[in-house]
Amino acid sequence: MVTLTSAESALKNVYLGVVANQLNVRSNPLLAKIKMSSKDVWGKEIRKLAPFGINGGVGAGSETASLPKSSGNSYVQFTAELKNLYGKIELSDKAIRASANNLGAFVNLLSDEMEGLVKASAFNLGRMLYGDGSGLLATVSTASGQTVTCDKVNNLIEGMLVDVYTGESVNAKQLKITYVDRVNKTFNFEGTATIKTGDKIYCQGSKGYEITGLGKIFDTTNTSLYGVSVADYPWLKPYVSAPSSNQDISDTLIQEAIDELDFNHDSQVDYIATTAEIRRAYQQYLSACKRNIDVMDLEGGFKTISHNGIPVVADRFVDSGKMFLLSTKDFTLHQLCDWKWLEGENGRILRQNADQPAYSATLVKYAELICDKPCGQALLTKINSTIGSGSASGADDSGL
Repeated sequence: MVTLTSAESALKNVYLGVVANQLNVRSNPLLAKIKMSSKDVWGKEIRKLAPFGINGGVGAGSETASLPKSSGNSYVQFTAELKNLYGKIELSDKAIRASANNLGAFVNLLSDEMEGLVKASAFNLGRMLYGDGSGLLATVSTASGQTVTCDKVNNLIEGMLVDVYTGESVNAKQLKITYVDRVNKTFNFEGTATIKTGDKIYCQGSKGYEITGLGKIFDTTNTSLYGVSVADYPWLKPYVSAPSSNQDISDTLIQEAIDELDFNHDSQVDYIATTAEIRRAYQQYLSACKRNIDVMDLEGGFKTISHNGIPVVADRFVDSGKMFLLSTKDFTLHQLCDWKWLEGENGRILRQNADQPAYSATLVKYAELICDKPCGQALLTKINSTIGSGSASGADDSGL
């Protein structure tokens, strides 16, 4: 017979390991490339010494001259607070009792809930990797009733609960998105709220609490990063292209950025992330140049095309016109521990919701993303979503 005790046992001993692996490896190809570590975690903070430059105790001289002066490695201490990442499932008392004498039905019930949790968590983890830590999803352009037009909708999905801010004040909380029109950049929501032009959309309760993603690292207005002054340590600035006009994608454009990182910062790019439109434009470029389109397998079961052996991955969370060139060995997701169930008294993970005939369990991870070498990363901007006139068109996307 299925009971709350057996349900908790299944969540702890059967589902937890599978879910942790899916979220760490299979949720996003970039996350799968980033190493995870519990080192450098001190209480609620990450304190990490990041090296820069080279050892200066090297020189040449005559056989009677003084030896070179020693000059050890240079370090700066990064400090960042661990972020609290949560995922929650809910089981109604009625559903549990209905499947109490049917193990198969109960397994299906748990599996459905866990699949939904993995899907939602994977979406939000992928989104955070490219975010700036603020939790900002979009900015409102116009609004009419329950239909809202935004500057972008790639961070939105049906079922997401969002908060709306006017300036620093909360306008509406936990609005449920019911539909996203990705062509016209609009979304519809459930409930009542007066949303105005310029309002900011955030994931529920997440404003200012998300992990420090690429959006923060490549923010050219940053005055500090990981508690360190950018003015005092200019190498914290990554390479960001600033062309005066839009540009077509090409091998030369990509290679220029790779060479910049290689020769000036001793950084080897091993991952390229861009939009689906730019990846298709790159495929068109390769076809126009009579080049083979090489497909490669990535960890986590992902497939993509490549540039000289470097994966070129299309990610829905990359903003229009952008391409990131990353050395993923410089990134670490520091964590207090891997995904765990939030436990209450006596180790219970399923708890009754207040005044409701339902039980909930919460998955938690305390982590923060740190890039040891921001100057070893690059961002190309203002890239056209299609290649110029005279190029091949209608290139097959090969389902990638």
